[in-house]
Amino acid sequence: MVRFNYPLCLPFSLFLNLLFLSSFIHRQLQLSWSQKSAEEAEQVAAIPCSGHGHAYLDGVTDQGKPICECNSCYSGSDCSEFLPHCFADAVEGDPLYLEPFWIEHATSSAVMVPGWHRMSYTMPNQSIISAELEKYIRRLHVVVGNAISEGKFIVFGVGSSQLLHAALYALAKSSRSPEPTNVVASAPYYMLYKDQTEIFNSKDFEWKGDASLWKNMSNNNSSKNFIEFVTSPNNPDGQLQHSILQGSSVKTIYDHAYYWPHYSAIPAPANEDLMIFTLSKVTGHAGSRFGWALIKDEDVYQRMAGYVDINTMGVSRDTQLRALELLKVILEDGGRAFFDFGYKTLKQRWRRLSQTITSSKHFSLQNLSSQYCTYFQTDHEPSPAYAWLKCEREEDWDCYAVLKNAGIIGRRGSNFGAEDHYVRLSLLKSSDDLNLLMQRLDDLVFKVIAKVI
Repeated sequence: MVRFNYPLCLPFSLFLNLLFLSSFIHRQLQLSWSQKSAEEAEQVAAIPCSGHGHAYLDGVTDQGKPICECNSCYSGSDCSEFLPHCFADAVEGDPLYLEPFWIEHATSSAVMVPGWHRMSYTMPNQSIISAELEKYIRRLHVVVGNAISEGKFIVFGVGSSQLLHAALYALAKSSRSPEPTNVVASAPYYMLYKDQTEIFNSKDFEWKGDASLWKNMSNNNSSKNFIEFVTSPNNPDGQLQHSILQGSSVKTIYDHAYYWPHYSAIPAPANEDLMIFTLSKVTGHAGSRFGWALIKDEDVYQRMAGYVDINTMGVSRDTQLRALELLKVILEDGGRAFFDFGYKTLKQRWRRLSQTITSSKHFSLQNLSSQYCTYFQTDHEPSPAYAWLKCEREEDWDCYAVLKNAGIIGRRGSNFGAEDHYVRLSLLKSSDDLNLLMQRLDDLVFKVIAKVI
């Protein structure tokens, strides 16, 4: 028999009422200043958008009330209207494929802050970085096994974009040469390296294109100084890469934005002198604009930290808090639920795409193979962020135009220092984007095959 311990002087019904009242008061005390904001956030998140969009607290409003913001190619007050003549947009690397995971984990990943949160320029110790977030970043690298952070300094940046230029600035300054440092990357390379180098128009460095064109000069101990960007896995083709220039006059920046188990096998932890990572490709939160660099040399660290400090006074404290809460969710089970979800989603997308493209000899994809992954402790099938598609026929030298005529928009190969026989297609966007892309590719390949027959 179950026994209830309650004061003998009180009737049982009165005791239950008091117990209920106490519990109610406790809940009310728990939600004091945050209650209104929490209710508002819940109400906006619950606005129905047919699964093809979302309403946001800071989004578009109608008569003061948030309304649905629709995914590409959808319209209407609840995003239920499909626009059949819309282009399949595969241009941007928006990692919206991870959105379903965060919807499922809305409770644990939510962030609520009071209006007085972190109003100062600095933390209490005059730092501009969160010590707790730094601890979780280092722990994440240990758990995943993709980079050695022990013995390295860490700098936070406004996405990896700011850190890439901070690194370029720091390494060029350390050369102490009167001549500009040559900046290179192996084609196909991430277009931002060229764009950033040229737009800042610095007297300390200048863009010199494909690293392979300078291989002999750097290896022969040329007096010219080089900074080589190495993207591994590479954007756009997903290949694991290493620097190709050698010699004392060469410094290297490793961009490891995609060196995570959902995009690539992790054969061994990276241990380069300067490595850059970004939250956008880890958790998918590109709009939060947060990245970090792991740096071996203290002088380079000081220059990079000084650059970020002068440029933006560091990263928004609100962004750092959100990043911290997201990493806590990922690390709850050692990352298994999160990385499994991301890997399986991209693996299935790559399989689906490969089956379509390989059915025609007029198109091809980059050659990727399975590789043992130390994180999953099994063979890792290809799950790249992008398809590096090639139009094989000579007359299809403008592959971008071929795809656009089929209702598909990608990025030209020339943007990456390659031929325009190539186009990069993003596999990272929402399910709506991916499904429309596959529909258009299926139609294109079918028409090509039918024409040949």
